[in-house]
Amino acid sequence: MKVKDIYKILDEISPFALQEKWDNSGLLVGSFEDEIKKIYISIDLDEEFLEDVEENSLVITHHPLIFSPLRRINYDTYATKLLKVLIQKNIALISMHTNIDKTHLNKYVATEILGLDIIEKQNEEEFIIYANVNKDFEVFAKEITSKLKLDYTNVVKCNQKVERVAIVTGAGMSLLNEVQADCFLTGDIKYHDAMEAKSRGISLIDIRHYESERYFNTLLLGLLEKYLKKNELKAIISASKNPFKFCIQGETVE
Repeated sequence: MKVKDIYKILDEISPFALQEKWDNSGLLVGSFEDEIKKIYISIDLDEEFLEDVEENSLVITHHPLIFSPLRRINYDTYATKLLKVLIQKNIALISMHTNIDKTHLNKYVATEILGLDIIEKQNEEEFIIYANVNKDFEVFAKEITSKLKLDYTNVVKCNQKVERVAIVTGAGMSLLNEVQADCFLTGDIKYHDAMEAKSRGISLIDIRHYESERYFNTLLLGLLEKYLKKNELKAIISASKNPFKFCIQGETVE
């Protein structure tokens, strides 16, 4: 099986042409003509994970390893350290980022994980998923944290009830100007983001970056299942880890 065969299927599932201009999804390492023996799926790459990846394999990640042009490769940064391993072990790397956010991931988390009754999008190029909620804010926030298995999260409460919610997995505060809802679920919310949302009367629930996107693995495996079975291939979901740990009353927890 060649890389180009898998790439073609991925492009049919979620066209790479849909990615944002600033994004870098697609084949980042390797050649379309590379022969692969195994496929690994992971939200990210880390050194521990790559130690276990066999040579001549393909890794499909959510986050691209390379965003900006590399001016030097000295093996002393996150990207270059991992590039060295990928090249040495002849591991190809494909990333599916903003394209699959738009076509599948945001909707999957909203419906399958959070159980929201979503309003269908008009086209594939829209990031934001909407749902009608009509619940007390405190009740809704508790439900969201429970379903995402969060011990706690940051919120901005502007209204007692949530009528309509918007959701973007990962980091979506740059889309605040487009939000047409009274509550917004997204991750990586900064202090000034919270101030801006409060001034607009939009409540926020921080669903965190890793925690809201970790479902990429099971989502993609399900989308590829029929194809893999047909070609007698097996995809392995990796256990790439959240780099953050949280300190609660002096105790560090995952």
